[in-house]
Amino acid sequence: MKLPVPFSLYLDLVRFLAAMVVLSTHFRQFQLVSGPAAGFFPLAGHMAVVVFFVLSGFVIAYATRSKQVTLREYAAARATRIYSVALPMLALSFGCAFVVAGLFGPGMTADYVLDKAYLYLPLHLLFLGHAWTLSEVPPWLVPWWSLGYEAWYYVLFGAVCVVRGRRRFAAGAVALAIMGPQIWLLLPVWMAGVWLYRWLDTHSIPRRAARVGCVFTTALLIAFHLLDIEGRLKAFVWASWPFSTALLPGNDRVLGDYIVCVLVVLNFACARFAALTALQAWAAPIRKLSFFTFPLYLCHALVLEIWRAFHPQQDAGAADFVLVLLAIAVFTWVLGHGAERLRLAALAWIGGRTKRRAAPPRPHPAAPLADPLAMPEEDTLQRIPRKY
Repeated sequence: MKLPVPFSLYLDLVRFLAAMVVLSTHFRQFQLVSGPAAGFFPLAGHMAVVVFFVLSGFVIAYATRSKQVTLREYAAARATRIYSVALPMLALSFGCAFVVAGLFGPGMTADYVLDKAYLYLPLHLLFLGHAWTLSEVPPWLVPWWSLGYEAWYYVLFGAVCVVRGRRRFAAGAVALAIMGPQIWLLLPVWMAGVWLYRWLDTHSIPRRAARVGCVFTTALLIAFHLLDIEGRLKAFVWASWPFSTALLPGNDRVLGDYIVCVLVVLNFACARFAALTALQAWAAPIRKLSFFTFPLYLCHALVLEIWRAFHPQQDAGAADFVLVLLAIAVFTWVLGHGAERLRLAALAWIGGRTKRRAAPPRPHPAAPLADPLAMPEEDTLQRIPRKY
């Protein structure tokens, strides 16, 4: 299924707005805004991550449905996409934490992580911080938690849908066994995005109904947040959870996550057929902002933590707010462009190795080989570089 340009732009816009909601939440939590102004900064960051998960599943289904993708191509595309941003951020996270711990002494960071960095670095490189009953993120990178879910959903999807033959059942079982119940809980949310792409391939909604549905589901998502339905559902989960409470912290929002997931899926389904052509006038800025979504999602937390390390007791003023926002913008711009260069270089290196392995033993004149890793630019859905 080829995605209409207005729908593609809508998904890009939603992706960026979701990242801004996460940023807004952390501005409130770090007390960079307070008083009446705080009301303009919603505490809906977790809902935004649910949106990311649905988008991620949709994007992966789109990328792998467009053509026959080999396991090597799939792994290269996904690994370079996520590690091009995650590796620099992980290095900066531990580096800054060590520097600040040296300047201010113990207690400024998770000291046990720094003391055993030789264990925690591999753990986070493999995105295993939330496997089974673990609940670990790198120093000062709270948003990293969602990567531990998303990365393993990539692995599971590749194992089941890209691996061929009977091996995929064994590969899928191994992936599920490594993930553990915490990551299982949100797997239906991510898979809802995969299902949505395939449903849209064979169904349609009348334009008028789609536009009404798009507005209505957006209103329901806003009401879900304003009425604190998530808080009430969390209390219900704590009261009725039948298993070990060791699994609950961080997962007590699961019922709310499922409801948000359904509303997001309905919203996207309606947006697909709503013909939101007005967005095309803003195509260039929407694409550019979407390009920076993943870097913004990760790096803003590190900037906020550094600010708090040097201003632990100080109330933030307007100058602090502007300086922190400017620092986040500059950091996001640098990281976004640097990560894209790193991703493209890694893909070129992997593609070169693939071509050399596939080359015949004797050289002979031939047309240039097409890049075996050339996949649709799944994150913007229109071959515009970026990530979710």
